[in-house]
Amino acid sequence: MAGKVFFSVSMSLDGFIAPESSEELMGRQWMELQQWIFPQRFFRENLKLGEGGEEGRDNDIVRETFERTGASVMGKRMFDAGEKMWPQEAPFHTPVFVVTHEKRDPWERPGGTTFHFVNDGIETALDLAREAAGDRDVRVAGGGATILEYVNAGLIDEFSIALSPVLFGSGIRLFEGVDAACVALEQVRVEHSPRVAHLTYTVRKR
Repeated sequence: MAGKVFFSVSMSLDGFIAPESSEELMGRQWMELQQWIFPQRFFRENLKLGEGGEEGRDNDIVRETFERTGASVMGKRMFDAGEKMWPQEAPFHTPVFVVTHEKRDPWERPGGTTFHFVNDGIETALDLAREAAGDRDVRVAGGGATILEYVNAGLIDEFSIALSPVLFGSGIRLFEGVDAACVALEQVRVEHSPRVAHLTYTVRKR
């Protein structure tokens, strides 16, 4: 189990990573939050949005995040929203373990993504993801509540935030409810581009 457990998200300057309602995904605020990633060549190629796109450090970070990920974990809310929006060839191309109370057979998609539905909690989902990832990393893809569960359980090794120059005012805060008494952070990297600032931290117990 050589790989790390990490998450990587875009966040507004006032701390939000998504609108409150899944119906607002792909709305104006969310599109502004994610505006840095849509033009990137790797992102466009991965979602089959067409040829072309920007290259540079933003593009490299998108590609590096994808390449380090051997399996992903997500919550049911994120899966439900993504099931409606992802193309037929879902953008993960690895096993994905969905933490849910729903019992459902694995859902295989074209391009190497298979969704597995885990009814035994976040630790079981992570154990399965670690096994599937081999020596690559496990990404906790979201949403915010699922990321927070993993942080508070002491199961996150590292995370990256793409800090986007937008304000939400309301929505889902990344660290709402974090057990700050149990989590300490070390900043390991800061990079910026004209579109966004990339912040990377390692996590340790206090």
